[in-house]
Amino acid sequence: MEEQQSHTTHRKHYLNAGTLIFGAILVYLILIIYSGLHVTQLSGYEVTEGSLAVDSSYRGIALRTEEVVSANNNGYINYYASENEHIKRGGLVYSIDESGVLSEMIKDSAAINTVLSDSDLAELRSDLIGFSMSYDDKEFLDAYNMQDTLEATIRKLANQSALNSLRSISSNSYGELVDMGYSPDSGIVIYSYDGFEGLTASSIDDESFNETAHPKNQLVDGGLVSGGDPAYKLITNENWQIIFPIDATTKEALSENAAVKVRFLKNDYESRAKVEVITNKNKDYGVLYFDDSMISFASDRYIDIELILDEVRGLKVPNSAIVEREFYVIPAVYSTDNSTTGNAGFLRQIYLEDGSESTEYVSADVYNKVDDMLYIDTDVFSSGDVIVRPDSTDKYTVSRKETLTGVYNMNKGYADFTKISVINSNKEYSIVESESMYDLQVYDYIVLDGDGVNDSDFVTDTDLKNGKKENQ
Repeated sequence: MEEQQSHTTHRKHYLNAGTLIFGAILVYLILIIYSGLHVTQLSGYEVTEGSLAVDSSYRGIALRTEEVVSANNNGYINYYASENEHIKRGGLVYSIDESGVLSEMIKDSAAINTVLSDSDLAELRSDLIGFSMSYDDKEFLDAYNMQDTLEATIRKLANQSALNSLRSISSNSYGELVDMGYSPDSGIVIYSYDGFEGLTASSIDDESFNETAHPKNQLVDGGLVSGGDPAYKLITNENWQIIFPIDATTKEALSENAAVKVRFLKNDYESRAKVEVITNKNKDYGVLYFDDSMISFASDRYIDIELILDEVRGLKVPNSAIVEREFYVIPAVYSTDNSTTGNAGFLRQIYLEDGSESTEYVSADVYNKVDDMLYIDTDVFSSGDVIVRPDSTDKYTVSRKETLTGVYNMNKGYADFTKISVINSNKEYSIVESESMYDLQVYDYIVLDGDGVNDSDFVTDTDLKNGKKENQ
């Protein structure tokens, strides 16, 4: 009987090339899906050359050719001209009703049967269109101002309607019932006063800027007045001034200019004004002379302005892009390179397994160089690391940190911190200068919002072209 021998066959397993390719593709897809779930959209900004105006803010006093017109009788006063309305000489401004009959008719007319004519509706429509054209969500106060304007317009129309009714009812006794107030001159009607009417630049002093001591007194439609009381204010000239206290620096700057550009903070309107520097009681003041825009500020005594004295040019970047980062500061003599390319090498001290001392080469990007000190990313070294100076036994312990101001550059496809030197800024933008190879350059792409961004956050080429960036 033949013995049968059993043989064990060992098969060799070979990796198929197709399997390797499939596995690589699978890993790639997993990474893509993972990165897609961890993407944060970043908006980019292309750096360009630009300028910013050097702004100085002040609060000044408005000086105008104005007079307070007094009531000519006792009784209830009703107005027929709107606030800030330009009225002609001899135009009807108010009526005074000693008996109260007209006031009651006005109330009834406004509440019951005031009929608006086509011209009345056109006036209201004009007010509403002007408001809608200039509406800004951030300036909600404008909505309240518009409400006051509409109420004043409607009140004026109601008053006029009631007056017409009274005239038609009793033309014979009309003059006995109501005393009419007509404008002595053409000008802008204002229904408030503060005691500064007739104030001149030469009489201004520190006490003039005490606003609590000079409150605005508002005149009320339908209120009870006595003869000689203020009825309204009339501004008779479009030319006006703003006077404000200045320091020695501003005095010097204004003295070098015959005119300056002014921005009104109330509505961001800009205008040019002739400028003069005066001195009252050993105090310096700037005086601005305007021949426009008076009616926009006719009811304001204290006005906030900005003087745009000069313009600074450089690289213009949004303030939202600006961040601050800490860096290790290391003497340049400890670098193995000359650090002219933006990179540096260092010899870090290490200990081998047998306890002997040695060094390892560490490459690092240089973010700035000041007084032979190199600014190195804190991710490269740890505090306490010891660096050996080339061709020497000198050693330096890494610990000192300094802060740099900068932005995240996106030119290389990832977020890379780049230092900036800010020379001027306003609320939205800053002007920076480029002095060295470490600084920002014109046409660089930077992250628009630097908060929450980290070095090496990834940016795709497509998103760079579209102005949208991704990081993972």
